Amino acid sequence: MNGVSAFLRFAAIALALALLPVAAGAQQVIKLTAVDGYPPRALWVKVFIEYFIPEVDKRLAATGKYKIDWHQAWGGQIVKPRGVLEGLKNRLGDIGVVTTVFYASKLPLNNLPYYTPFSSRNPRIVSQVIDELMEQFPEFQKQFDAQNQVALTNYSSIDNYGVFTKAPAQNISDLRGRKILAAGPNAQYLKAVGAVNVLGNLTSYYNDMKTGVADGTVIWPEATITFKLFEVAPYYMETDFGTGVNKSITVNKDVWASLPAEVKKVLKEVAVDYREKMAQAALDLSDVSIKKFKAAGGKIRTLTAAEKKQWAEMMPNIAMDLAKEVEKRDGYPATKILAAYMNALRAAGEKPVRDWDRE
Repeated sequence: MNGVSAFLRFAAIALALALLPVAAGAQQVIKLTAVDGYPPRALWVKVFIEYFIPEVDKRLAATGKYKIDWHQAWGGQIVKPRGVLEGLKNRLGDIGVVTTVFYASKLPLNNLPYYTPFSSRNPRIVSQVIDELMEQFPEFQKQFDAQNQVALTNYSSIDNYGVFTKAPAQNISDLRGRKILAAGPNAQYLKAVGAVNVLGNLTSYYNDMKTGVADGTVIWPEATITFKLFEVAPYYMETDFGTGVNKSITVNKDVWASLPAEVKKVLKEVAVDYREKMAQAALDLSDVSIKKFKAAGGKIRTLTAAEKKQWAEMMPNIAMDLAKEVEKRDGYPATKILAAYMNALRAAGEKPVRDWDRE
């Protein structure tokens, strides 16, 4: 009996041990490096860290089949702010946040909202419309195909662009000759009023203005507070340029092809939810940032409806010019996409100051 009992005990232990490795071994660990050149204090990186990553982990844990081992590389650890697209293309990272506004020629369709200023200051509407257009027009993904990437979502981290300056600007004409920092496409707004565009990125704007490289910047209120730009540019001309889709979450195509279907599904779904979180965060922080700006001594000059219309009409039709250029150069149906974009804004209740698609 002793021998039988010992055998049974051994068999039970062996069976339990055998089952444990099977359960543990069934979970596949996938290593992913997430990148952006901006630091964690940047709103979109902060929300990526605090929502996107834990939410992906949570949803994958529901089945237990897959687990992601995240390596996070922010603030220039691997790529600079203007180097994320190239970094992901060459697999310096696996997944990341591309600042699409830096790539007007490589990602022209994503930049269309930047060529339709005074159209919408609602990041949720603009982000949703661009993602819907990506589903409707395969040319959106073709842009990213050329960069060896898959786009999961396109979104805005911005509520409303305006002009922040070191010295007061009471009228549009006061901007003539001033050196104003802008990320790229919104430089077109400045040219119309005689300002001089200076290229840069958000992480360098403070020092650029402090050292005299620039007299101001086209930026949005939340960024002014987060990056302390109000200390060097305490005058805000509220122009209501509006928002633009300035970010995309993308994955290296080779990495994407290697991922299990369940992981792809979770990444895609969480990316869209992250887009909505970002829009809400931008909207929530807009009024808060204005209050903080005023509390710090900032002064605000809000343009009248007539002045906004005047500024819009001073510009050539930059949206139609871009659309025609893209059609000729890339073969994309850009004028059709521009019309679809503007019509979607109108259908959502937005009232563009200028009908960029109808001229």
